[in-house]
Amino acid sequence: MRFTHLRVPGLALFIILFLSLAACAAKETHPALAPTVDASPATPTATIQWFPATATPSPQILHIATTSPLPPPGIGRTLITDDFSSAGAWNTIETNGSSVIVNRNRITIAIKEPKSYIFSLRNEPTLADFYAEIDAHAALCKGNDSYGFVFHSDGKKSYRYALDCNGTVRFELRKIYNRPRVIQVPLPSRDAPPGSPGDVRLGVWIAGTEMRFYLNGRYQFSVVDTQLREAGTIGVFAETAPENSAMTVTFSNLVLQSVGYISPTPTITPTKTPVPTSTEKK
Repeated sequence: MRFTHLRVPGLALFIILFLSLAACAAKETHPALAPTVDASPATPTATIQWFPATATPSPQILHIATTSPLPPPGIGRTLITDDFSSAGAWNTIETNGSSVIVNRNRITIAIKEPKSYIFSLRNEPTLADFYAEIDAHAALCKGNDSYGFVFHSDGKKSYRYALDCNGTVRFELRKIYNRPRVIQVPLPSRDAPPGSPGDVRLGVWIAGTEMRFYLNGRYQFSVVDTQLREAGTIGVFAETAPENSAMTVTFSNLVLQSVGYISPTPTITPTKTPVPTSTEKK
């Protein structure tokens, strides 16, 4: 009997193939899972404001005193010029708390107490209508301290054209033992020095019952006061506020001029009132 032998290389290939197929059949395959996508909304991030909105300030209305290039009307001859070379025409005083002195061609009012009012009057002339100018220099002055012109004074009462050291001007009638009667409330003015040091030239024009007020030659405001009938002397003053305890102001170069001017007044035209007539019935 003849036996046929299988070739070893062919058998080996067969066995390898069989084992590979068996391994593939036994191995469980799993589908590849797709990556999980988070569908929840994203957390909002803070927005950077590169140019944040800022609050717009409310506009402030500033009332400025009216100015005019026109000179005071009716100015006549020069009555007096005072260069303060002599103290003979002025009231002066020196105490521990305050002083009024005339030297170096100026009159100086110095106060060392709060809420103090000091004035100095010129003993002549006595005037009704006039235009007066004087230079004022506030050496030490702040807040509600005030200084200025005094006129139509009889020693017991006087009119005051005042500059407050906060940059305002006002006008009032002051009696010695009474509170001032305000005639013109404080008005801001570009010509009024705000504090010290400050220089300004005050001007007061009077004709009849009309008064006009100037600073540095520029018109500020007008007042008509029917009580302004008596003539009086002129002077200067300074007053410290309750919160301030020291003040110094000087005045110089006083010029007084006459005024020939009549303020226009409205003309009243008389009219006839018709008399009603009766109608008789026929």
